[in-house]
Amino acid sequence: MFSKILIANRGEIAVRIIRACKEMGISSVAVFSEADSDSLHVSLADESICIGPAQAKDSYLNMSAILSAAVVTGAQAIHPGYGLLSENADFASLCEKCGIAFIGPSAELIRKMGDKDAARKTMRAAGVPVVPGCDLLEDPALIQQEADKIGYPLLVKARAGGGGRGIRTVNSAKELKNAFAAASTEAKSAFGDGAVYMEKYLFPVKHIEMQILCDNYGNVVCLGERECSVQRKRQKLLEESPSPAVSAETRRKMMEAAVKAAQAVHYANAGTIEFLMDKTGNFYFMEMNTRLQVEHPVTEMVTGIDLVKWQIRIAAGVPLSYKQEDIKIEGTAIECRINAENPRDGFRPSCGTISFLHIPGGPWVRFDTALYQDYTVPPFYDSMIGKLIVHAKTREEAIRKMQAALCELVIEGVEHNAEQQMDILSDSEFIAGDYYTDLIEKRG
Repeated sequence: MFSKILIANRGEIAVRIIRACKEMGISSVAVFSEADSDSLHVSLADESICIGPAQAKDSYLNMSAILSAAVVTGAQAIHPGYGLLSENADFASLCEKCGIAFIGPSAELIRKMGDKDAARKTMRAAGVPVVPGCDLLEDPALIQQEADKIGYPLLVKARAGGGGRGIRTVNSAKELKNAFAAASTEAKSAFGDGAVYMEKYLFPVKHIEMQILCDNYGNVVCLGERECSVQRKRQKLLEESPSPAVSAETRRKMMEAAVKAAQAVHYANAGTIEFLMDKTGNFYFMEMNTRLQVEHPVTEMVTGIDLVKWQIRIAAGVPLSYKQEDIKIEGTAIECRINAENPRDGFRPSCGTISFLHIPGGPWVRFDTALYQDYTVPPFYDSMIGKLIVHAKTREEAIRKMQAALCELVIEGVEHNAEQQMDILSDSEFIAGDYYTDLIEKRG
């Protein structure tokens, strides 16, 4: 087992990983930007090193600075958290060259699954259902021809990156040329790769993802699904597990497909297989996330399995201690992302000093955050400032528990979206479990 781990991230996920390290008896090293010198993860870690100015490109994305910090402090492994460098194959490769374990899959796997076109081909060959579409479009002359085969509406999608960028919806042939150029340009700017492909636009659909854990000895377990259909501009707002719309039979098939997908690429560590599911229960592979997900706590709540600790164990060569039949999913868990933004003002980001903070409590209520009283939320990073998670025996009770927790949550000094989350929880379609990825859009 590692004796010291460097956390190459910030905010709530850095705090989450540091806590796991403490419970495992592992020393932790925090890295921070000049803007984060007063951040909670810096105070909680055993050691901390400043790695650059406020802008992420100069600090949290500065590979040489992070690796230098790991070498100087004697860290044996680096946990990348989510976002930032977590799915950067070059960074994973550099860790390997420096003799430092990357807590995640290999650079080769990250690169392979990060290429969504290659991932589609791999899954199709493995017998995993894939959204109908075409492979990478290298010849512009074939765009119209392939689009006519797929049929409208369709999506033009970047093969690289994520977060909803590099994607355009095309409703008719006259929109195709501009959408293709826009998606390619955005992808080139965001990910340095303008290559795109097309697939059928399925609507309405649910966004369902399966959590997997795989060790280095070929053992694979699936920890059930997370319902991630509450989204704004393809960014998740609320997640729950299990999905109220997935039947026992569909769950079995989807879990089998997720395990098959992992085995097809000889995956190791924690990962997520994302599917789209239509109203009839048909599901299709969308992509594979080769990292810890923001919404991992809902899986932890319903399974009792600490995903971060198992990421560390697997990276250290420890085999999984349980088999698929040992996995029990109990009750319902819901997570609400708390973002520093104003939903009533076009979701304008908010920053400032926390003048008052009250965190809700009670049985099975969890708030993952890096906030504390008098902390100043900087303007340089993602707007998510916390994740409120609850667990109950039934979905109805979980909804009430979350509503109570949101009512109790007080964050003064910045604007945030807790009231919007209350609106979602009170929505008739959400309560019925009959909601799709257009829920927020329909409600305006």
